[in-house]
Amino acid sequence: MDNRSTDGDSVQRGATTAFAAVADSSRWGLAAQVSVCGIFFIVFIAALDLARPILLPATFALVVGLMLGPLAARGDRAGVPSLVTAMVLWLLVILVCNGVIMLLSAPVIDWLGQAPEIGRVLKERLHFLDGPWSALQDVRRAISPGDSNKGLGIDVMNFVSPIFSFATPALGQTVIFFGTLFFVLLGRSELRRALVVGFKDQKVRLRTLKIWNNIEQQLTSYLSVVTVINFVVGLAAGVIAYAVGLPNALAWGVLAMILNFIPYLGAIIMELILLAVGLVTFPTLTHALAAPALYLAFTTLEGHFITPSIMGRRLTLSPLIVFLALVFWTWLWGPAGAFLAVPLLIVGLVALNHISPKQTPTLPG
Repeated sequence: MDNRSTDGDSVQRGATTAFAAVADSSRWGLAAQVSVCGIFFIVFIAALDLARPILLPATFALVVGLMLGPLAARGDRAGVPSLVTAMVLWLLVILVCNGVIMLLSAPVIDWLGQAPEIGRVLKERLHFLDGPWSALQDVRRAISPGDSNKGLGIDVMNFVSPIFSFATPALGQTVIFFGTLFFVLLGRSELRRALVVGFKDQKVRLRTLKIWNNIEQQLTSYLSVVTVINFVVGLAAGVIAYAVGLPNALAWGVLAMILNFIPYLGAIIMELILLAVGLVTFPTLTHALAAPALYLAFTTLEGHFITPSIMGRRLTLSPLIVFLALVFWTWLWGPAGAFLAVPLLIVGLVALNHISPKQTPTLPG
C-alpha cells in the first residue's frame, strides 16, 4: 500500500516536472520567435533607408503605374498595342510633371533671389516674438551653457533648401522613376501573369489576381477622386490669392493642389507659406492674415464635409492609421514618403483584407 502511494507520488511529480519543462520551452520558443521577428523588422527598415535612392523612385513609379493600370487595361481591350498605350500614358505623366515644374519654377526662382531681403523683412515683422524667443534662449543657455545663440535669426534658405533639394532630385533617380514607370506600363500584363503563375495552388493564384485587380481599382479610384478634390482646392487657393492681392495666383493654385495630396501636413505647410509671403508682401498684419484665414476656412469645409461626402465609406480610411502611415513614411523617405503614405497604406490594407478577410459575427436571435 505504501509502495503504491510512493510510486503514485513519483509519477505525479514527474508529470508536473515534464509539464513545467514543456511550458518553459514553449515560452522560450515564443520569445525566440518574437526576437527573430523584431530583428527582421529592424533590418528591413534599415534596408529601406539605405536603399532609398533606388527604392524610392522605383516604388513611386510602381504606385503610379498601378494607378494607371485600368487605363492601360482599357487600351488593351480596345485593341490598342501595349507599346502605344504605354508610350501615351508615359508621355502624359512627363507632360504633367513638366507643366507643374514650369508653373512653379519662375516664382520659386524669384523668391529664392529675394531670400536675404525676405529674411530681413520677416525678422522685422515678427519682432513681437523677440521676448518669448529670448526667454526660450535663456532656458536653453541654462541647460547648455555652451550655446551662445542670440536673437530671432531667420534665414529663409534654411527652410527652403530641404524643400528645394527634394523638388530637384538627382538625375539618376529621375531616370529610375521614368524608366521603371515605362516598363511597368509596358509589361503590366506580363508582370501580373508572372506573379500569378508563380504560385502552384489554384486558390492562391485566384487570390493573388483578385488582390492585384483590387489594388489597381482602389488606387485609381483614390487618384481620380482626390485629384478632382485637390483641383477644386487649388482653384480656391488661386482665387483667394488673386482676391487678396498675392502675386502669381496660378502658381498658388498649383502649389495648393500638390500639397493637398499630403494629408494634414499639406494644408499646414500651405498655411505657413501663405502667412510668410503675406507678411512680406502686405504692410499690415491684418492684410497678411487674410489669405491664410480664408484658406483655413475653405480647407476646414473641404476636409470635414466635401471630401467625406464624395469619398464615401468605400475609400474612407481611419484618420489614426493615415496619420501613423504619414509619420512613418515621412520619417523614412522624407517629403516623397509623405506623398506615398496613403497609396502604400491602401495597397497594404487591400492585401491584408484578402489574405485575412474579416469574419462578420453572427448576432444572436
